[in-house]
This record gives sequence, structure tokens and C-alpha cells, in this order.
Amino acid sequence: MPISQELLDMLRCPVCKAKVHLQQDKSGLKCESCRRVYPVRDDIPVMLAEEAQIAPE
Repeated sequence: MPISQELLDMLRCPVCKAKVHLQQDKSGLKCESCRRVYPVRDDIPVMLAEEAQIAPE
């Protein structure tokens, strides 16, 4: 079951509180402010700062 749009609208980056967006390949949620990418595993977003990778510019 993919992540619902309703859930995506509610989720925020736990570090800077900005909105996150699903990446095109659906492998993670990227913060629009601090560029952290939170992984999505088995259609569940892992919103832990220590699990995030910082995306290049």
C-alpha cells in the first residue's frame, strides 16, 4: 500500500519542521529546507534524524 497523500500532507521534517516530499523513485521523503532524505521501507516512512541522508544540492 503506497503512502497516502493525506499522510504526506501531515508529515514534517523532525529536524527543521519543513514539509517533506516523496522522491520520484518513491525511495524516500526529502525535506524541502534542510535536504535530508528519510527512507521509506515497506511503504512506511522512517522519520528518524539518524536514519536520514543529506542530499547533495
